[in-house]
Amino acid sequence: MTDFTVHTIETAGESKPLLEKSKKTYGFVPNLHAVMAESPALLEAYRTVAEIFDTKTELSHTERQIIAMTNNRLNGCTYCMAAHTTIMQGLKVPEDVIESLRDGTPIADPKLEALRVFAETVNVKRGWVEDSEIEALLEAGYTKQTVLDVIVGTAFKVLSNYTNHVAETPLDKPFAKNEWSAEAQPSS
Repeated sequence: MTDFTVHTIETAGESKPLLEKSKKTYGFVPNLHAVMAESPALLEAYRTVAEIFDTKTELSHTERQIIAMTNNRLNGCTYCMAAHTTIMQGLKVPEDVIESLRDGTPIADPKLEALRVFAETVNVKRGWVEDSEIEALLEAGYTKQTVLDVIVGTAFKVLSNYTNHVAETPLDKPFAKNEWSAEAQPSS
């Protein structure tokens, strides 16, 4: 396996200002960001798409996390599953929603479940969704903007999930309590 450096602020070169922002935001530099620092373009793209997803969509914290976690699970990203579980706990996302997202099982709330199903469909079908699948999301109370915002969330997670696969990013201590393994999940 090719070893990727888990950079510090001091070793990050052009990525130093971005890692300083990460430290200010999280209180530490997440290993994902430290690995991404090898490519200033990747780290900037990731941070930019994350900010856009968080501030330019009309989705709630819970809805954005549904999109993120659905992609994390389908892409088998153990790092992001643990990290986003911790994030959701901090955001006070209901525990039953967190459990459903970690297990890939239906969410009890029908509107949130429609979003989970649509996010899953976009990922699995690589965006080649049927009109009926879009209509199901719209009928649940979402909009055409939501359809496209799911794509933003999917792109956001591709950046982190694929980086973690390539670099085998070590899990940060703050996320360790929420470690996740695809092999330990119920079969669907």
